Amino acid sequence: MDSKLKRLAILGSIAVMLMISLLVLYGNGYFDRDSQKQVAVSDLAKTPETTPDMRDPDMIGDDLRAFLYDRTFFDEEVSAIVEEARNSSARLSLIVTSVEKDLRVQVVDRNGEKVPGEEFYVAISDRGEYKDLDKDGIIYIGGLDAGEYSVKLMPLTGYIVPDNPTKVRVKDKVEYIAIDDISVLIKTEAEIDASVEDTGEADALSDADSSEDSSIKNSSGSVRMGIDVSKYQKDIDWDRVKNAGIEYAIIRAGYRGSKTGAIVVDPYYEKNMKEARTSGVKTGVYFFTQATNEVEAVEEASAVISLIKNYKLDYPVYIDTEGAGGHGRADGLDKETRTLVCEAFCRTVENAGYEAGVYASRNWYNNNLDVSRIEGFDIWLAEYRNTPLYQGYYNMWQYSSKGSVDGIEGNVDLDISYN
Repeated sequence: MDSKLKRLAILGSIAVMLMISLLVLYGNGYFDRDSQKQVAVSDLAKTPETTPDMRDPDMIGDDLRAFLYDRTFFDEEVSAIVEEARNSSARLSLIVTSVEKDLRVQVVDRNGEKVPGEEFYVAISDRGEYKDLDKDGIIYIGGLDAGEYSVKLMPLTGYIVPDNPTKVRVKDKVEYIAIDDISVLIKTEAEIDASVEDTGEADALSDADSSEDSSIKNSSGSVRMGIDVSKYQKDIDWDRVKNAGIEYAIIRAGYRGSKTGAIVVDPYYEKNMKEARTSGVKTGVYFFTQATNEVEAVEEASAVISLIKNYKLDYPVYIDTEGAGGHGRADGLDKETRTLVCEAFCRTVENAGYEAGVYASRNWYNNNLDVSRIEGFDIWLAEYRNTPLYQGYYNMWQYSSKGSVDGIEGNVDLDISYN
């Protein structure tokens, strides 16, 4: 081998050895990948007493490893990050809404989630202080005069509260407009006792007769065959349902609790909506009401609107008005109030851009509602007999609660739509 080749071979060997050394150092964390600083993980645990002083005493300020010998270098940086995270997580704000001569004050964190478990106080201009008695992160104040108010969250140890009060206008009369941030009021069944809250009873059952037909009808012309479902049907094979001749499903979005009045999402709602639509089954939704006034009806409609915002509906949003076993919070409503509840719900839904409707039994329409005031909405009749006795106009008929559909275990309600 001539001298030129020998020199090239030696230089190549040295280059390979240097490359290997650099790769080893890099793999062991010697070079920080983000900043390219020389930060050896093992050095972080060393102290000036155990780390050899490799610096030239005549060199001042140009030792790139000097920060490694400062015990507080990383502590201060980490502390600052931790402190900032702590401050951010403890920072609170208010969401304040008014429906009619009232205020609902929600205490939320930086993610917009309500903060339960604390005795929050708010000061209302010219009205004094109000306490979150049940520690659910929500303070409700009723009986207010219409006008402008300031709401101030009072200081609480461990939290950072807003410096300035929140300005809000208290409405004199209910407006059928969806409430912003209603989602903080929506609970899951894990948060409530469903056995005492979900107690709706189908009034149509007491009116049924032996002529009830539980067979699936054939769709023809403008007549469409459908079902309505909730958590009680559990897991549904929607492909098989579609193949059985079902064209649409009215899916329960949720209900208001019969005892506490909590707004609760049906645990199968999202699953049913997604899978039904994926299988080509058209959808609408319904909500079982226990609203006792227009304000609560607007809340219920707002909750449904928030739940359906990511879906395109083919059928209306229905308010399901029926009894709750005789002990429901809305069971004793008079005809006027119950009709107002249905109107408020439907108008709020329509103002949000959706079609609205009312579900009830024949007896309920005849005795508990002023039908003349709700006939402008979609009417869904529940009457379990071969030929309905109801004399009013209706768009959809729930003709059986004893249907059997492939893909669903147990009974399911059967419906005919005339739209």
